[in-house]
Amino acid sequence: MRVELDTIKNSKILTGLYRYKMHHLLFWFVYHYMWWTIAAGSATEAAYNILFSEYTTKFVFYVVFQAISVYFNLYYLIPRFLEKRKYSQYLFLLGITILVTAIIITLGYYVNAYISSQSFEELFKGQSFIQLFKSNSLGSTLASMTLAMSIKLAKNWIKSQQMTQLLEKEKIETELKFLKSQFNPHFLFNTINSIFVLIHKNPDMASESLANFSDLMRYQLYECNESKISLDKEINYLKNFIDLGKLRLDNTVKVITNIEDQIYGNVSVAPFILMPFVENAFKHVSQGSNQENWISIHFHFSNEKILFEVENTIIDYDDNSDDLMKNSGIGLKNVQRRLDLVYHDQYELSIKKTGERYKIKLEIALNRTPSLSEEPIIPITSLQS
Repeated sequence: MRVELDTIKNSKILTGLYRYKMHHLLFWFVYHYMWWTIAAGSATEAAYNILFSEYTTKFVFYVVFQAISVYFNLYYLIPRFLEKRKYSQYLFLLGITILVTAIIITLGYYVNAYISSQSFEELFKGQSFIQLFKSNSLGSTLASMTLAMSIKLAKNWIKSQQMTQLLEKEKIETELKFLKSQFNPHFLFNTINSIFVLIHKNPDMASESLANFSDLMRYQLYECNESKISLDKEINYLKNFIDLGKLRLDNTVKVITNIEDQIYGNVSVAPFILMPFVENAFKHVSQGSNQENWISIHFHFSNEKILFEVENTIIDYDDNSDDLMKNSGIGLKNVQRRLDLVYHDQYELSIKKTGERYKIKLEIALNRTPSLSEEPIIPITSLQS
């Protein structure tokens, strides 16, 4: 118990010292001790001169007044003048601060001689005030000021980077929650209306569709609140979406799916990474009576690699009217940017329009799990509209 109380007491003392910046004094002591060690050529001799010789007072002047000038610059001159773009005033006052500090430190040599009861010439080997000012005080003050400003700038840069990363993370989390909290209104209302019609025509199918719709909502609202989700849940969500999407289409549109039933293990993917392509296929598939209308969805997983292909028929524009390709840029850019940031160079995306067909082929290598900081959420807009 006694040892624990002593430990707690020592911890409080260290915390108090750190709170009141007492560790700064230790920094300046070590900084000047290193310079004295270099000048003396011996760490032992430098320690003796600082602590037990007649030069202790001079050392104290260096430590105390250079620290004062540094903090005067950092916490008064820089905020008052440099950060407000008053450059000429800042440089003038900084120069005055350095000169005054160097002069005070040089006067410390005389105080040192007085306290040690020796003559100035005898103690400092006949060096004059000007010589000590130029060779020792001024250069040392410039060096300490430069070091302190470099450290301050580095700390500010690191803090700025951390703040930027924090804001980006908060932005990503906010966008993720927003995305998962909303349904496409058209999809929602059309699905409900389709199920309502089925209740009278085919109660069994209506019941099954309602269960799929419930699973879809549960997944989107509750089960995918993480930055990554298991691949089997994403595939199940995809299947439910396809089944409900069929209800919205006329019998003129044929939906062909080839999604293999298999065990995916612990493989994870970013949520909704496949959905934009399927959603757009259902939204933009052709439904004309004078052409074939179909959607083909193929999914294959092997050796930690996804192969996903979505192809659908579209209205055949003539050569002078390629509006579909021109207007797909925003949606394509958003989805592709998300893939770039989540999977970097671990994916290949191919989007082609050939005559009456629109085909998307996506390959993703899942050799690592995406983290939240790598997964920005891009609003999903139309690829083909």
